[in-house]
Amino acid sequence: MRVGALALQGDFREHLAIIEGLGHIGVEVRTPEELDDVDALIVPGGESTTIGRLATIYGLIEPVRRRIEEGMPVLGTCAGMIFLATSTTGPDQPQLGVLDAVVERNAFGRQVDSFEMALDVTGLDGPIHAVFIRAPWIDKVGGSVEVLATVADPETGRDRPVVVRQDNIVATSFHPELTSDGRLHELFLGDH
Repeated sequence: MRVGALALQGDFREHLAIIEGLGHIGVEVRTPEELDDVDALIVPGGESTTIGRLATIYGLIEPVRRRIEEGMPVLGTCAGMIFLATSTTGPDQPQLGVLDAVVERNAFGRQVDSFEMALDVTGLDGPIHAVFIRAPWIDKVGGSVEVLATVADPETGRDRPVVVRQDNIVATSFHPELTSDGRLHELFLGDH
């Protein structure tokens, strides 16, 4: 399978290394033509407004949205989750609007508030090592979104979604590419 990573900004190389370790072909995607040549796509972490602006400049917003709506499997991590969502709790920014969720950017705090934890994710055998760096969380989900993992809000104790699935979309608040665990990548690829 040819799995692309949106290679505009962020951790795309680390994702592609995991994909290739799973026996797939990893492809950097920067143009609509490169997008047409992949079977699945990863939208990596990085800075969500930058990813959105560059995707707009490179003419990728509509082609990526169309491919996802047509059923292409997609994994969005951290900023990638924000880019996939319908909106954020903050100012408007370029988003694909394909994941029925409202995301709060930097919800766990600033860079100094970054953390790691063992996280149980529905569909995975055993916990995954989750690396949260200036991580978002999901503030609201639509009815078609399945919450696969939550983390307690440090201020209120309320469970906040940090891994979700909606049809062909899987999104995480954290960076699975920063570990050697490819199970979330396998989860998003499913039987494809």
